[in-house]
Amino acid sequence: MLPLWPSPPAPHPSPCRPISVEDLFYNVATRRKALKNPSEEYGKILEVVSRYAVHNSGISFSVKKQGETVADVRTLSNATIVDNIRSIFGNAVSRELIEVGCEDETLAFKMTGCVTNANYSMKKCTFLLFINHRLVESSALRKAIETVYAAYLPKNTHPFLYISLEIAPQNVDVNVHPTKHEVHFLHEDHILEHVQQHIENKLLGSNSSRMYFTQTLLPGITASSTDVVKPASSSSANQGIGDKVYARQMVRTDSRDQKLDAFLQPADKSKTSGLAAMAAGESNSKQTCKEIGPQDAEMEECSDFNVRTTRVETVQKPEGTMERQQTSPEDTHASKKQRIDGDVEMEEDARRDLTAACTPRRRIINLTSVLTLQEEISNQAHAGLQEMLRNHSFVGCVNPQWALAQYQTKLYLLNTTKLSQEMFYQILVYDFGNFGVLRLSEPAPLYDLAMLALENAESGWTEEDGPKEGLAEYIVDFLTKKSEMLKDYYSLEIDTDGNLTGLPLLIDNYVPLLEGLPMFVLRLATEVNWDEEKECFESLSKECALLYSIRKQHIMDESDLDVQQADKLGPNMHSWKWTVEHVLYKAFKAYLLPPKNFTEDGNILQLANLPDLYKVFERC
Repeated sequence: MLPLWPSPPAPHPSPCRPISVEDLFYNVATRRKALKNPSEEYGKILEVVSRYAVHNSGISFSVKKQGETVADVRTLSNATIVDNIRSIFGNAVSRELIEVGCEDETLAFKMTGCVTNANYSMKKCTFLLFINHRLVESSALRKAIETVYAAYLPKNTHPFLYISLEIAPQNVDVNVHPTKHEVHFLHEDHILEHVQQHIENKLLGSNSSRMYFTQTLLPGITASSTDVVKPASSSSANQGIGDKVYARQMVRTDSRDQKLDAFLQPADKSKTSGLAAMAAGESNSKQTCKEIGPQDAEMEECSDFNVRTTRVETVQKPEGTMERQQTSPEDTHASKKQRIDGDVEMEEDARRDLTAACTPRRRIINLTSVLTLQEEISNQAHAGLQEMLRNHSFVGCVNPQWALAQYQTKLYLLNTTKLSQEMFYQILVYDFGNFGVLRLSEPAPLYDLAMLALENAESGWTEEDGPKEGLAEYIVDFLTKKSEMLKDYYSLEIDTDGNLTGLPLLIDNYVPLLEGLPMFVLRLATEVNWDEEKECFESLSKECALLYSIRKQHIMDESDLDVQQADKLGPNMHSWKWTVEHVLYKAFKAYLLPPKNFTEDGNILQLANLPDLYKVFERC
């Protein structure tokens, strides 16, 4: 390792001295061949640096590939060990950590670290072991600690462990392995026993409560399943023919029921991050169909509101064509038009709907890339999940990210953030080039938005990337050059002065949270593949969907406020709940084609089943 430029000799590297490592294992062909490709080598570098970043909490680490704008590992100099674990391994690990520490002067050792409690488990053990501040392994110590966790964790699951041992150097043997990767030390059995007992005592103290996650919705569920429960409305008719519905199988809700508060939309007059409020929504044909005043964010209905029914009615599912729930047989025959040879058909419908494509006639989109994206969405759709979403009964919001819903006799926990992000992506693909416009009352300068994003730690900006002002000017110039395409296909309007003037109108009564605009502008310039047509439309639609999805970090929750703050905000604090229930989940019923991966990634969790509750409580 050599410095980038000559410097006076010093016994130790001075602070902020750059060190360059080039041609690793240049003279060791065997080692060089062991690294199959640059990606594997980068993965090993990432693993080593991330582990040392956790151990050295007082030092800032940053790792990124050459040419990338976002660092894969980034820690701050003032961050704690828990903060670094959260940054590298995620919140799921950091929120379940407990600190451990013990020492023994007789055995000349000191142990500190963080381990997960009995609530957390993973398929593979993550063990960060530092002995005298060197990253090593000890199979005996790993086995001793996992023996303790075996009494608390489910079978074939493992904990997350970060242990730092300081042992007298003369007691450590580093020559037990050719690579010095594994070490042994004197009085090993006694030290392991001390560590084992200390961790066991910590786990006993943190075992007062446990958290369990139920199995995600199984992929095999279909609308024609044999265990589908019959609705309560048909119970009387069934009794007449001797088909009795038991209380444990009775469905006591109807997804078609409406609530009075659905007609009492709360007025949200809050400002968003210093940005201008929405002023007006206009269609691509310049016919105004929405009005959003600066003092009133309620949207008025559009009298000539043409809708698209093609997307839901004609998309082919694995089990066949699914029709809209609200469509009567007469309306279905009159209004349904199939796509022929993959073309997007023109269609008119005078019925009230949720989509924002309010032009008199839809544009014909024959772009192969767009049609391919539509086909991919259709092929990935899960009919069982769509049936559940179409006929669910909304129960309530847990927080801005999670909500409860009932389908038949089952209670589900739904990830509103992921569902809304997927729905907006599908709307952007199926309504491609047919959006209305939400116009800002005052233009938002792209330069200011880019500077706000670069000030955010989430952007991953470092001094090596160059001055923020230069990057912001580049983003403005780059997006201004793309403004014509963005306006034509996405109704994303940018004027010649580099100001954002309009956003696409995707569904009725919904305005995205403008706190996400700075990162949206930055990601448009850095995360969108502008070179390939299909990848460009796909990544651009996903970035827009990320902006429009409802996200917890941009919403003030009641649990984070005291009584005085909650009283001061008044009804505005609850407007997001109205939007989630009466706008988003209403749109999920009609337009979301849930992908098959939602059955496996924990975005839809089954919490309870009425027949199973009867087995426990014998009543409900």
